Amino acid sequence: MEMKGENPFKCRAYAHAARTVRALEGDLGEAVESGALRRVKGIGDALFETITEIVRTGRSAYYEEIKASLPEGLMHFLSVPGLGPKKVMKIYEALGITTVGELEYACHENRLVGLEGFGARSQEKILEGIAYLKKSQGQFHYDFALREGSALLEQVRRFKEVARAELAGSLRRHKETVKDIDLVAASDHPDPLMDFFASLPQVEAVIAKGETKTSIRLASGINADLRVVSPAEFPFALLYLTGSKEHNTAMRGIAKREGYKLNEYGLFKGEDRLISCRSEEEIFEKLGMADIPPELREDQGEIEAARAGALPRLVEGSDLRGLLHAHTHWSDGGASLEEMARQAQALGYAYLGISEHSQSARYAHGLTVDQVREQQAEIDRLNRQYQGFKLLKGIEADILADGSLDYPDEVLETFDCVIASVHSRFQIPREEMTRRVIRALQNPLVAILGHPTGRLLLSRDGYSIDMEAVIEVAAARGAAIELNAHPYRLDLDWRLCRRAKERGVKIAINPDAHSLDGLQDTIYGVGIARKGWLEKSDVLNTMTLKELEAWLAKRKRRKNTITQ
Repeated sequence: MEMKGENPFKCRAYAHAARTVRALEGDLGEAVESGALRRVKGIGDALFETITEIVRTGRSAYYEEIKASLPEGLMHFLSVPGLGPKKVMKIYEALGITTVGELEYACHENRLVGLEGFGARSQEKILEGIAYLKKSQGQFHYDFALREGSALLEQVRRFKEVARAELAGSLRRHKETVKDIDLVAASDHPDPLMDFFASLPQVEAVIAKGETKTSIRLASGINADLRVVSPAEFPFALLYLTGSKEHNTAMRGIAKREGYKLNEYGLFKGEDRLISCRSEEEIFEKLGMADIPPELREDQGEIEAARAGALPRLVEGSDLRGLLHAHTHWSDGGASLEEMARQAQALGYAYLGISEHSQSARYAHGLTVDQVREQQAEIDRLNRQYQGFKLLKGIEADILADGSLDYPDEVLETFDCVIASVHSRFQIPREEMTRRVIRALQNPLVAILGHPTGRLLLSRDGYSIDMEAVIEVAAARGAAIELNAHPYRLDLDWRLCRRAKERGVKIAINPDAHSLDGLQDTIYGVGIARKGWLEKSDVLNTMTLKELEAWLAKRKRRKNTITQ
C-alpha cells in the first residue's frame, strides 16, 4: 500500500491491525466467527472483512489486486536493508528496474547517485545490503568466487607442508557463475594442513573435516572444499577435480580404449601399475592427445580436437591491444576522460574507446547532440597530448523499438566506433526482437552489437532472440559482436562465441567500464572467450590501432558506397 502511494492513515491502520492480530491471545478463527475481533480497538469494518476473508479462504482479493498492479520483483527490494517503500518506488519510476540483480547492476553503473534522495553513500549502503542477501543464494558471480578462491589459494600455498596447490572445479573452468570453491593441494602431511585450513580467519563454519577433504563456509557465504593428496597423486587429482562430469567420463573412456584405467588417484596400466606423470600435460600425452586448457574441459569436442592435434591456440589477455567500451562522468561513469585514459595507458593499452550512453538513455545521463560535440572536442584536445595512445570517439547508441538508432546518421558518422545496444522493451516477442536487432546491424555505421542478449547473470535472463540469425547478419555485414566482460553480464555466452567464430564474426572483448577499476574486468571476458574457443585472430581488439582504424574506416566507406 505504501508503494502504491495509498493514504498514509490507511497504511498505518493496516500496520497497527497486523500487530494487534499477532498479539491476540486465543484462536484467531474463533475471534473472527464470534465477532469478538470486531470489538478489538483498531479493527474497523474494512479491516474486519479483510481478516475474515483471509481466515476463511487463505487469500485476500485486495492484497492480490495491489500486488498485481506492481512489477513482481519490486517486493524483493524491500528485503534490502535501508530500502523502504518510497525509495523503492522512486528507483522504479526513475530507472524502470524490477529485480534486485538489476538494482545491483545499476548501483555499479552509478545510476542512483543522481536520484533525488540518494547519493554515493546511499548507493554504497544498498550494495552492502544486497551483498548480505546474496550470502544465502547458493550461486555466486565468477569475480566474487575468484577473489575468495584466490585468497584461500594464497594462504594454502604459504603453508609450509604444501608442495603444490591450485584452484579446480568450475572456477578453474571459468564458468560464469560458481556454486562453491574447489582447491587441491599436494602434501605428505595432510592433518596439520586440514587444521590450518579449518582455522583460517574468514571461516564462518566447518561443514566437514576428514583425512583428505575439508569443507568450510566462508563469512562471505560461499563454501569451499580442500582436497589433499600426495605429490605423486596431485596431477591426477587436479585433472579429475577440474573437468566437468561429462568431460571426466569421456576421458575415462579414452583411457580404457588405450588400455589404461584413469581416476583421481592415478593412471594405471592393468589393475595396479601406476604410470608416473608429473603434470596434467603428461597425462594427456600418455593418452595420445594434446594438453586441453581447463576452460575447454566440458566435453564439447575438445577431446576429439586434442586427439587430432586441432585444439585452438586460445586468446590471452596480453593479446588485447585496446578496449572499445568505457563510460566516463559525461554519462554514468565515475571518472573523467583523462583519468580513464591514464588508467588504460597504465594497463598497457594503446587505445580506449569512449562509448557513453546515447540521448534516449536519460536514466544514464545519455548525451545530447550538443554534448556529443563537446565531448569530441575534449577528446581531440587530450589526443594532442598523447604519444603511443589514442582515445577513440565512440557511443553506445540505443537500439529503439523499430531497430533504428537514437541519433541520425549525420551524428553517427562523427564517431570512430558505434556500439548499438538494446536497453529497453526486453519483453517483446522473439521474432520482433530479432528483426529489431538485425535492422540495427544493417546500418553500416554500426561497428559492434553491444551485450547482445541483455542478460544479467543470477537476476535476469536474456531477452528472447534468434542469435543464430543475428550472427548470420553480422557475418554478412562484417560487423562485430561484443563479449561484454562485466562479470554480471559475460554476454555473449561462450557457446555462441564458438558459433560466431565459425561464421567469421569478430568478437570485441569489452569491459563496459564505469570506473577505473572496471577497465580490469576484461580478464573475465578473456576467460569466456577462451571457453568459447576464441583465438587471437577472432578478437577485434587484438588489432593494433592502425589495423583497427582501417577496419572501422572500411565500414564507413561501405556506408558512403551504399548512400551513393
